[in-house]
Amino acid sequence: MNSEDMNSEGMDGELPVPGNILLFEALMYASLGVDALSAAFTDYSETDLTAADKLTTAAFIGVFTFLVWFAARRQKRWARSVLLAALILSTVFVVALFRQTGLNGQLAIEALSLGLGASGMYYSFTGDARGWFGIRQGGDRRG
Repeated sequence: MNSEDMNSEGMDGELPVPGNILLFEALMYASLGVDALSAAFTDYSETDLTAADKLTTAAFIGVFTFLVWFAARRQKRWARSVLLAALILSTVFVVALFRQTGLNGQLAIEALSLGLGASGMYYSFTGDARGWFGIRQGGDRRG
């Protein structure tokens, strides 16, 4: 393999990840990190949440972490679509919650997480990320 081949493909034959996809990945992981920290420090004694609710929250964070990896590193368009749909549903939920309760600390944390996720999704659709979901690992265009 000559140096020109190494620039167009990684050392192990994979395409280098575009900068916008790296930003997408980092921002989405940051959003999930905010969600995880928020869940970890929530005072559950003040709410009606059960152990099953806590487990469900952890499972969703795990699934979304997998989806981010799948979209960013395995170029799966469907994973990005699922993340976009989840972001839209979360936005609807946060807006409805804001109308009902007004701004509070927990809602501000949710808004921060939403902002990070929205920024990440923006980068997954713009710039050098545009062709990322249409290329196979071997470098061929998907048909």
